[in-house]
Amino acid sequence: MSTVSTTVSVSGMTCGHCVSSVSEELESLAGVEKVDVDLNTGGISTVTITSSDALSSSEIGEAVAEAGYLVVANEA
Repeated sequence: MSTVSTTVSVSGMTCGHCVSSVSEELESLAGVEKVDVDLNTGGISTVTITSSDALSSSEIGEAVAEAGYLVVANEA
């Protein structure tokens, strides 16, 4: 079974609680298996989402917004 890795940049995350909020919202999306966050306090954090199917940028953006943060750039 292949997986899809999606990397997005998220602004506004400053601590471990931010990381868990964003991870929890993303992990609730269908097909998401793993969320890795490279926290850059006060800057742009890199979030890598591993899923069984490709996720749309709107799905990801909505999940991140639900946690109270903003996706600033999507990378393939």
